[in-house]
Amino acid sequence: MGAADESFDLNLAAATLRSNSTDVHILMKALTSELSSTLGERMRVEHAGGRFRKSDTISRVAITMGNESFDAVIEGPELRCLVAHSSGGIRIRSETVGVDEWIVRLLGAVQLEAQHSESARQALENIVIGGNQ
Repeated sequence: MGAADESFDLNLAAATLRSNSTDVHILMKALTSELSSTLGERMRVEHAGGRFRKSDTISRVAITMGNESFDAVIEGPELRCLVAHSSGGIRIRSETVGVDEWIVRLLGAVQLEAQHSESARQALENIVIGGNQ
């Protein structure tokens, strides 16, 4: 599989995630479910609700992988996505991106990790070809 094929697979995975998720809440729940064991503490999930009344509805996801940070905030029916790059612990660039691009870039980072991590490979495989759902 060449680089173009791998990119196509990630675009296809993003499209599949979006089409299988009728709203952003379901999308984020599916994505965090697949990646939680692989990313561990590198993924922070915030839930809606107040200090004393937590909901299982996700309001924000923040993922750090290497020098990249992936943030997604759910605002009503919309998902606001940000990708940031850091160097030496200092954020040097941030950009707001569309949901599909955010997913593709996140899965690309997972794909790089999958080259040396079995759990990352399995999570990516489950997302791309739909295992364990």
